[in-house]
Amino acid sequence: MPYKEKEIEKLYYTIGEVAEMLDVNASLLRYWEKEFDILKPKKNVKGDRFFTKDDIEKIKLIYHLVKEKGYTLDGAKSRLKTESVSTEKKLQIIEKLKKIRGFMEELKGQLH
Repeated sequence: MPYKEKEIEKLYYTIGEVAEMLDVNASLLRYWEKEFDILKPKKNVKGDRFFTKDDIEKIKLIYHLVKEKGYTLDGAKSRLKTESVSTEKKLQIIEKLKKIRGFMEELKGQLH
């Protein structure tokens, strides 16, 4: 059986990397960190923020509520406190559906 190299995954991402992933400004992430108790990125001595995959999933959840669903910050905070599990599951389903849609569009493009 041939050797298969395993993909290396990062444990921590900088604020710039996370901002680029979500196509938002780093200042928005810093603001959300102050507003939402669930965001607690690690910081080094200089104060640089380092986000884990779990932190990024929480940011995606906040992004979904505020930017895609149109919740106010207070509304998003309330929703996260009362229905965080169901909201996370819905977001996971939406992300999977977006991937499927992209795959289907790619297939459609190859057929033409």
